[in-house]
Amino acid sequence: MNFQDMPKVELHTHLEGCAPPEFIRMLAKEKGLDLSGIFNADGTYAYRDFDHFLQVYEAACTTLQGPQDFYRLTKAVLEESARHGVVYQETFISPDFCGGGDLGAWREYLAAMEEAAAEADRDLGITLRGIVTVIRHFGPEAGKPAAHCGVETFGGFVRGFGMAGGEMVGRPADYSYLFDQAREAGMPLHCHAGEWGGPSMVQETLDHLKVDRIGHGIGAIDDPALVQRIADSGVTLEVCPGSNVFLGAVESWEAHPIQKLRDAGVKVTVSTDDPPFFGTTMTREYEMLNKTFGWTKPDFDEVNRTALAAAFCDDATRQTIAKRLDIA
Repeated sequence: MNFQDMPKVELHTHLEGCAPPEFIRMLAKEKGLDLSGIFNADGTYAYRDFDHFLQVYEAACTTLQGPQDFYRLTKAVLEESARHGVVYQETFISPDFCGGGDLGAWREYLAAMEEAAAEADRDLGITLRGIVTVIRHFGPEAGKPAAHCGVETFGGFVRGFGMAGGEMVGRPADYSYLFDQAREAGMPLHCHAGEWGGPSMVQETLDHLKVDRIGHGIGAIDDPALVQRIADSGVTLEVCPGSNVFLGAVESWEAHPIQKLRDAGVKVTVSTDDPPFFGTTMTREYEMLNKTFGWTKPDFDEVNRTALAAAFCDDATRQTIAKRLDIA
């Protein structure tokens, strides 16, 4: 079975986190920045644990200093995604890294990303849409400018609102104002939860932020009643198995709860999160799901149907992607 060529929908990626390390090294050289400390001898990203990963991630982002850099980044990311069969991708984009929350600057960055995405759609057959995210570990007050940027640019390329970053900073209710603002603007909602925080963080996210999708969500498996609640509600989990294993959120592929969640009726999807940071691709995710849980084409077709139904895109885009997937 050729997993690389299989058409795929991917809902959970971070644009900067998809940057190939060679791309970041190139930008660093162009700008005279010494980022040698964030790379291993073999050229891959180097970090000790999740907290250090966030520091390395933000260091890599220092090379992205203007709209043209984000144009080039978007092109590089989509070329790599398309190489692994992705036909539709949603990515988290933050005004904090694109103009520091200034609306005028954010519009310029956004235009550059949109231009690169349109070219990739035309040339590579991959469609990209953005989900504006606030960075949780920057704190709720710092999220207000980013949320404002999201609300003001919702529609077209920007399809939703969410929160990423350090999950253990604060509690979901601390950020409810930001999500209320986005909801009132009609934006679909996402939030990272349950990668590290366990079932309580997932439950509080559902209670206080009222999201449509949860990034990761795997910690819910320790609370059967919560798993049932998620299944009954239709909330979709954006599961990133390779990321979870690499970072140690679960002990191994065999210990990953994705199959148990699926068996319980939870809507699960498959994504790479920050693929070059975690040594994965969508091809590898499919290969490991096949090897570990015996998933075959009907399983992947089902997961892609789930992902397409949960995508934040408009109906016209959804119809286009359904044709690319060519699944009943």
